[in-house]
Amino acid sequence: MKVSVSVTLWLLLGSVSAQGSTDTGEAELKAEVDKLKAEVDTLKQQQQVQQVAFSASLLPGGQTATTGPFNSPATLIYKHVPTNIGNAYNSNTGVFTAPVRGAYHFEWTIYAYGDGKTGAWLVKNSEQVFIAYEYQTAGTMSASNGATLLLEVGDVVFVRLAATTTVYDNGDHPTTFSGHLLFPM
Repeated sequence: MKVSVSVTLWLLLGSVSAQGSTDTGEAELKAEVDKLKAEVDTLKQQQQVQQVAFSASLLPGGQTATTGPFNSPATLIYKHVPTNIGNAYNSNTGVFTAPVRGAYHFEWTIYAYGDGKTGAWLVKNSEQVFIAYEYQTAGTMSASNGATLLLEVGDVVFVRLAATTTVYDNGDHPTTFSGHLLFPM
């Protein structure tokens, strides 16, 4: 990128000096340089927006807890966030907000133990997309799923615990939610 801009500027400077130094030539050169600077700034902004990735688990380090069951579905709020490039995941709400239109990939894993079931939906805006679900009469259980979604700027994605189910998390962080931008569109 820097080489391309440098070569373009060098060619422009060479063509202006070959024509002589006229006010019109200098004005055209300045306009072209300003245009190239604006293009570089735009590309830098696009590069920054394209860096979107996060990984989170339900509880901060060392804590142990079972969440649920609830009578109605509940958004899971993942508080332990070791990676949040682009700051698109909000650990206060449990919601990821797309900063750029593109294809995103999400994965979530839920873990529980005992007699019962665990289940959690991946939700895009208000639409339940896919569920990870497991039922067992005893012992530990886990379920995982993943999805690639086309998101518009401002679309939200989160994990919703299914009604009457539970999830468990501890210092090993078995209940997780992750996502990243595959490519902008």
